[in-house]
Amino acid sequence: MTSERDEIFMRRAIEYAARGIEAGQTPFGACVVLQGREVASAHNSVWRDTDITAHAEIQAIRLACREVGSVQLTGAEIYSTCEPCPMCFAACHWAGIRRIVFGARIADAAAAGFHELPVSNRQLAEAGGSRIELVEGFLRDECVALFERWRARPDRRAY
Repeated sequence: MTSERDEIFMRRAIEYAARGIEAGQTPFGACVVLQGREVASAHNSVWRDTDITAHAEIQAIRLACREVGSVQLTGAEIYSTCEPCPMCFAACHWAGIRRIVFGARIADAAAAGFHELPVSNRQLAEAGGSRIELVEGFLRDECVALFERWRARPDRRAY
């Protein structure tokens, strides 16, 4: 179930993804919310940081952990423009994030040229016994449009 509050935070993730695209990065953004308040937002910075793990969700979780002074984000929510990859899903699980809201699917990222593992968050949650609540396809059209915006750039690079 989604709310007006969900739309606000997903639009924040979309805003960060757009910032990333403009900075020559890839079209992914994330926003971590704890107790109804934005704690951290970030975009993917793989190319800038020369770090294959610098996905938007990882970057936002890192910032949120620093902000709260703990590696535990128990009860937090994360809004992501794209379904988290297995690495990012695991980071959400380990941090104690209770809810993932995402727009585009892993298949959309693969269709845009990213080398994705075709394992959905639902499959990961079921296989690992994770209790993370998943809200799939939220503002999906706007999130998929980020891939098109990125693909229009002559300097785009996938990984």
